[in-house]
Amino acid sequence: MTQKLAEKKLAVLGVGKLGGILLRAYVKQELFSPKRVTATVAHAERAAALTQEIGVTVRTENRKAAQGADIVLLCVKPKVVAEVLQEIAPELHEKTLVISVAASVPTSYIEQHLGPKIPVVRVMPNTPSTVGCGMTGICRGAHAEAEHLEIARTMFDAVGRTVVVDEKNMDAVTGLSASGPAFAYIILESLAEAGVKVGLPRDVATLLAAQTMKGAASVVLETGDHPAL
Repeated sequence: MTQKLAEKKLAVLGVGKLGGILLRAYVKQELFSPKRVTATVAHAERAAALTQEIGVTVRTENRKAAQGADIVLLCVKPKVVAEVLQEIAPELHEKTLVISVAASVPTSYIEQHLGPKIPVVRVMPNTPSTVGCGMTGICRGAHAEAEHLEIARTMFDAVGRTVVVDEKNMDAVTGLSASGPAFAYIILESLAEAGVKVGLPRDVATLLAAQTMKGAASVVLETGDHPAL
């Protein structure tokens, strides 16, 4: 699959924080060929800076970026999804895979704004994707097939782990894994603060707490044991 992706043309629309994380991971891991990747941002100065940094073509026009793309990765904010879909729809066809990271935007909504039978896959990653330890939930729309899920899994395995769920469960995924790190940070902070109160330097207490939580999570992932055991 990795070799197949390197032959495909990718358009990443809306390179903000998450889009940037994904784009850098794809180029660094050689998942896609930089010469076959086009990205978009809102401002020309930002486009020039990203082009120089990452080595891919960066534009300010979504429609031009989507022209001829095999995969369109939609990383724009949910409030502008409809506007962007209307803009790029004329450039898409039945073989164009649209992957959306827009939170709470169902595949049916995206399908309604595109041409007939365009495959859509919806994904929900989380912030630990920044360091390659992300967790991404994936579901497919009405016209997406197993091959499209495989492509999405390969792309998001590049920044962590993936799981395929029914779309009816995507809100639960958002609440658990997408919001979950915020709760984990609260627990981590509380553990570290307790260490400080009993005399540990803050940096040592934070290291102890962070590695302890990482280790506990690794045990569950590697052994499959219930967390209560």
